[in-house]
Amino acid sequence: MDAAALSDTPGNRIEPIAAAHIDSFHDALDVIAREKKYLSMLEATPLPQTREFVMGMIAKGNPQFVATAEGEVVGWCDISRHFFPSRAHRGRLGMGILPTYRGKGLGRRLIETTLRAAQKSGFARIELDVYEDNARAIALYEKTGFAREGIVRRAACIDGRFIDAISMALLFDERGFS
Repeated sequence: MDAAALSDTPGNRIEPIAAAHIDSFHDALDVIAREKKYLSMLEATPLPQTREFVMGMIAKGNPQFVATAEGEVVGWCDISRHFFPSRAHRGRLGMGILPTYRGKGLGRRLIETTLRAAQKSGFARIELDVYEDNARAIALYEKTGFAREGIVRRAACIDGRFIDAISMALLFDERGFS
């Protein structure tokens, strides 16, 4: 399947995650985690934990969307609402796209879909950390309205190498997101 055809082919779409997506989501998560470049985890959590996470996101009404190609998850974007009541207006964004589907506009479609759902759900602030060497993701986040707020020095240590991260946030009332 040509990644560029994702939006043009029946059965290939962006949709809210459902229980039926969990196994495929877990597989995609594992592929991206094992790249050791983009995610904090270096491999997917065990399938039961992934299932618990997804079902919890659904139960809480947190926005989580997947991109599918031929019925398989090829990317996702989710926003987890902060646990404490005084911070319940805040959410943390996470996303990933399988390597062959990158650079085709899928990330932008996923993030915009997820941000619209977050805004409708009453979020006021969406935040994330992105490794400073992930120029493609930083550009995507800036294009969708995120602003840099600071540097998290030595945010991760992967294979003995420290990586700084950039903290970014989007405030719906400042962004005018629609």
